[in-house]
Amino acid sequence: MERLTRKIDIFLQNWKRDEKRLPLIIKGARQIGKTEAITHFAKQKYKSVIEINFVLQKQFKGIFDNGFDVDTIIKNISLINPDFEFPAGETLIFFDELQDCINCATSLKSFKIDGRYDVICSGSLMGINYREIESNSVGYKEDYEMFSLDFEEFLWAKGYREEQIEGFYQKLLTTTPLSAIEYNTMLENFREYMVLGGMPAVVFAFVTQKNFSGSLRLQRQLLLDYEEDISKYAEGLDKGKILDIYRKIPVFLGKENKKFQISKVRSGARNRDYVGVVEWLNCAGIINVCYCMSAPELPLKGNYNPDHYKIYYRDTGLLVASLDEEVQADLRHNKNFNTYKGALYENIVGDMLVKQGYSLYFYRNEKGTVEMDFFVRDANSLVPVEVKAEDNATVSLNALITKDKYGDIRYGIKLANKNIGFNGKFYTIPYFLTFMLKRFLSEKTTTE
Repeated sequence: MERLTRKIDIFLQNWKRDEKRLPLIIKGARQIGKTEAITHFAKQKYKSVIEINFVLQKQFKGIFDNGFDVDTIIKNISLINPDFEFPAGETLIFFDELQDCINCATSLKSFKIDGRYDVICSGSLMGINYREIESNSVGYKEDYEMFSLDFEEFLWAKGYREEQIEGFYQKLLTTTPLSAIEYNTMLENFREYMVLGGMPAVVFAFVTQKNFSGSLRLQRQLLLDYEEDISKYAEGLDKGKILDIYRKIPVFLGKENKKFQISKVRSGARNRDYVGVVEWLNCAGIINVCYCMSAPELPLKGNYNPDHYKIYYRDTGLLVASLDEEVQADLRHNKNFNTYKGALYENIVGDMLVKQGYSLYFYRNEKGTVEMDFFVRDANSLVPVEVKAEDNATVSLNALITKDKYGDIRYGIKLANKNIGFNGKFYTIPYFLTFMLKRFLSEKTTTE
């Protein structure tokens, strides 16, 4: 295998076909494959590729010092490297590590108006702060957020074809149970994905070696790299507080209610002392934040308590790598995924929802008698999503669906280690098909 096929490959192909394409900014957490995907695309589609890395080639950071006129920028680039060629209509300029030269984004308006060259910028979310950019080139750029591999991309890496995956989707759409061989094979693939996560280096090593050898070492190095980047890029915030929260996430996920409490991070800590810290980790692509809804009703946005939330790792493989070695051994060898109080299942479902474009919300009433892990929506209704580590009672899900006071809810979703089904109130969907949920809710609504 030469490389991993990614969904951004399709996006970039479509972007190139669009005659009205805008300069592109591709953002995402570190080491998720941004640079590799862009350079692979560029070599296929352009006669000349001008690749500038602002971290490794700091001499290029001054190319905008004389302003943002395209001819001036090209002249400055050529002064530094006279071997570069710029044939109009056949050149891609790729500015990598944008976070180390953020005023580069200001030039995108000039490049769009000029029209001779295509431009793609890439950068770590950890270092991109648009408030520091002189001008954001509003209306003259397109933003694309990239993630680590989702489960469908993982299946591609293992050799599954699109028509095979589409066959699983058609069974979901028609509420047709999977065969025993389909179910058991997909469950095994999903358990591998839960342990590995979606970081490209980890997945590539696994699919080429066909075993877990070295995967934990790679994951632990990524965790250390994130800590190093926090220290490098967390300007204006207390880096110690960011690391406090970052290192405590597994502790909170191990609790029964998984609620994040600042007071448990450090003795005497208060919410106001940590303002911006959780938001920074979220914006950096390291965590997903799931907010508690004020009431289980539409609209989702604006209907939540900003001080009551859960925190999940953006990549479940990194969560596994952060756990005690005994837990990791249990997961890798015994596949005993229920030992961690359902946190792994919630974490990976949250990640799969975010990768489909969902924001994360949960609900817990004051008495604690009604709790729901996540909420999504279709065109007409609010849809509660319950995540079950074990196939036990669904009291809260039934209450939300059947009680008249929850008028926006008409049916629900139960994600569990169970086959596809529908009991008249909620759909049962195996965990491993969660990545199809948005398409399912959209197409189910239009076919009813």
